[in-house]
Amino acid sequence: MTELAGGLLNINKRKGVTSFWVVKQVRRILGAKKVGHCGTLDPMAEGVLLVLFGRATKLQAKYMSCEKVYRARITLGVETDSGDITGKTVRKKEIPPFKTEDIENALRCFEGEIEQVPPMYSALKVNGKKLYELARKGVSVERLPRKVIVHGIELLGFDGGSIDLRIRCSKGTYIRTLAVDIGEKLGCGATVSELCREKVGDFCVATAFDGAMLKGATAPELFRKVIAAGDVQVRN
Repeated sequence: MTELAGGLLNINKRKGVTSFWVVKQVRRILGAKKVGHCGTLDPMAEGVLLVLFGRATKLQAKYMSCEKVYRARITLGVETDSGDITGKTVRKKEIPPFKTEDIENALRCFEGEIEQVPPMYSALKVNGKKLYELARKGVSVERLPRKVIVHGIELLGFDGGSIDLRIRCSKGTYIRTLAVDIGEKLGCGATVSELCREKVGDFCVATAFDGAMLKGATAPELFRKVIAAGDVQVRN
């Protein structure tokens, strides 16, 4: 396997690092000039991050179009400026004594084709500027709603103060925005407190290379995990 041929790495990005940090480590270890990932994960999130290098970077759009599966913990009664627990708390509300069926009924409203307004804390660019860069400066700009598809939301658990979900969705779906919208639907506000991308297409977190090992990994170790891009069947 060479950079000229290119390939794909399924990496389990760990909490506390950026997706760009993972790309930088892969570039350093493999000595590859062209390296890119297929869909940003927030620093607080973990899970599948597909990294392409060499000629395989031309297939980035193909892999980004894959269906995704997330596992999320959503804390009720709290609203933050970023939609997750890393942001500044802007409002707290009392949580009504919901029953499980109340949560399930609310979730059903977000299945199928829905519209989402991209969050300010996102990598989306407006006039050449990433939204999160503007947000950090206290600048807010108009964002047009975009259509995404939520194929299914599975309620994994509800303890009265938080809900655990498994979400199967199309590309471009913002889980933080989904959490905020669910909180609004329930009338108590909500924010993401844990997030893991379990699958991208057929790539699973269970078989991913542990991103925590990247600092000490060698090129031969990483090359053993490389999948030749031409050998992978992509299921959207």
